Amino acid sequence: MISKEHIESLAEDHLQGTPGFLVDVVVSDGSKIVVTVDHDESTSIAFCMSLSRHIESSLDREVQDFSLDVLSPGLDQPLKLHRQFLKNVGREVSVMPIEGVKVEGLLTRVEEDHFVVQTREKRRLEGRKAKAWFEEDHAFKFSDVHWTKVNISFNKSRAEAP
Repeated sequence: MISKEHIESLAEDHLQGTPGFLVDVVVSDGSKIVVTVDHDESTSIAFCMSLSRHIESSLDREVQDFSLDVLSPGLDQPLKLHRQFLKNVGREVSVMPIEGVKVEGLLTRVEEDHFVVQTREKRRLEGRKAKAWFEEDHAFKFSDVHWTKVNISFNKSRAEAP
């Protein structure tokens, strides 16, 4: 049987020294192999095909038949690795903490054990009619978060907002 560890090792060997990195490997009972990879800049089809060819050439279909899919994380998938958080600094994210309410804002900083999301909202100042923009930083420990997803928007970016 093809093991997850063996596929991880093949993928890591191929990705070493590249801007690509392994996110996940799933090997199911029917020898269906799904490898999820990401890239520090952008994940291309050619990048995924190269890894797929490397893994496929290292396995023997005469010993055990298998199916292999190499793909990048979908837009709807949560961030899993520290490196994915680093890659997405400066982007809008949604964070669902294990306790508390969902927070949406700008991913501004990633540290060893936590990350910071800056929210921005208009609030009325006491004694004034006009509202003003308020920014607030929220720090989240990785261990205290259920999931974090990148928000996809076709509206003006936050930096362009007044």
